[in-house]
Amino acid sequence: MISCEEAAIICNKEQYKEATFFEKIKLILHLMVCKTCSKFSKQNSQLTSLCDKAPLRAIPEKEKVKMKKELQEKI
Repeated sequence: MISCEEAAIICNKEQYKEATFFEKIKLILHLMVCKTCSKFSKQNSQLTSLCDKAPLRAIPEKEKVKMKKELQEKI
């Protein structure tokens, strides 16, 4: 049986489609026994789903450079 810490790591990897088949099996078995990790896994999935639905966008590189420059000037 894996620890709760390892289960959390695998759960996070699973959200990014990076968990191996055997890690997924270990996680499933752990979640069947541990209600705390089961709740964490469910909330983690919900958060990922909400982030996927949100209209998020990255700041363009030019804007990042401009912001860095402005911050450095203030220091």
